[in-house]
Amino acid sequence: MKNKKVIFQDWGKVNYEEAWDRQENLFKGIIAEKIENRTRQEEHQHPTDNYLIFVEHPHVYTLGKSGDLNHLLLDNAGLEQRNVTFYKTDRGGDITYHGPGQLVGYPILDLDNFFTDIHRYLRTLEEAIICTLADYHIEAVRYPGYTGVWLEADKKNARKICAIGVRCSRWVTMHGFAFNINADLDYFNYIVPCGIDDKAVTSMERELGRKVPVEEVKLKVKRYLASLFEMDLHT
Repeated sequence: MKNKKVIFQDWGKVNYEEAWDRQENLFKGIIAEKIENRTRQEEHQHPTDNYLIFVEHPHVYTLGKSGDLNHLLLDNAGLEQRNVTFYKTDRGGDITYHGPGQLVGYPILDLDNFFTDIHRYLRTLEEAIICTLADYHIEAVRYPGYTGVWLEADKKNARKICAIGVRCSRWVTMHGFAFNINADLDYFNYIVPCGIDDKAVTSMERELGRKVPVEEVKLKVKRYLASLFEMDLHT
């Protein structure tokens, strides 16, 4: 039973550990419902829920399950000095940074309600960011062989503006994307972002030379995600 209703929640500024716990609870609830549906006759099955979460985190580095700890270039004293925390996670990808001025999006979707293709899922997340940037006359693209959204990917000054790392189990997703709007890019100097040591990181602020209204960008990203996934979005 497909259900394209998606509950949108903006959690505001939440520390990473709390947001992870809240994500995990929603994720596990959807999986439990899917497992329970297997024991029910078709007419008694319950549609599974879907969520789209927006959040901003205090300064934090997160490492994907296949990431290299050596890509964190600070010791514990260095982390404390810069008021930044560190977590190993169960998402894909390597190390990345979250912080103020960055839009973090966590789609917690049962892909059985949409399409069961993880590559298409990743490309659709990328497309929502690419379309948003186009509204600001920033030409963004995909970089073959890399996940995320890039500027001038085919040139020496290729730079990433949005990182993506997800987890998927039983076609239910969690974790998501980190989109640099007005983020402090200095924090990327203390990691090897996404394990890529020869490419730069950028933000909308750096590209445009001005602060960008975060709420305005959120609205655009939300609208593009709803359109591309054909979501029935509820707040």
